[in-house]
Amino acid sequence: MGGKCPHRSVKKRRYSHKTARRTKFLVKGDDMVYNELAKPEVERPSLPVDEDLPGMGQYYCLHCDRYFANVSVRDEHFKTKRHRKRVKQMLGPAPHTQLDAELAAGMGMPDNGPKLMAM
Repeated sequence: MGGKCPHRSVKKRRYSHKTARRTKFLVKGDDMVYNELAKPEVERPSLPVDEDLPGMGQYYCLHCDRYFANVSVRDEHFKTKRHRKRVKQMLGPAPHTQLDAELAAGMGMPDNGPKLMAM
C-alpha cells in the first residue's frame, strides 16, 4: 500500500543544473557582444590559436560567444533557432548595460541641477 513514487528517480535525472550554472558565468554579456558587433570587421582581431579552446579557438560564433570543434559544427550552429534568435536580438536596440541598471536603482551620479549662485 504506500511506498515511494515509481517516477521519483526519473524526475531527478531529467535535468542537470550544474552544467547550466557553469556555462552561465563563462558567456560574455549581451552589452559586450553588442559592442563587439558594432565595430567594423577591420578593427576585429584575428582569432589566435589557443589549445585550451575547442577547435584550437579558430571556429567562433561572435553573436553567441561560442567556440566550435570544426567548420561543419559551426555551420550547423548557424542554422539553429537559438543562433537566429540571438542574431535578431543583436540587430535590435542596444541591450541594457551596468550603468543603466545603476541609474535605474538610484545608485548613479546625483543630479542636483545647475548651480545658481557661487558663494
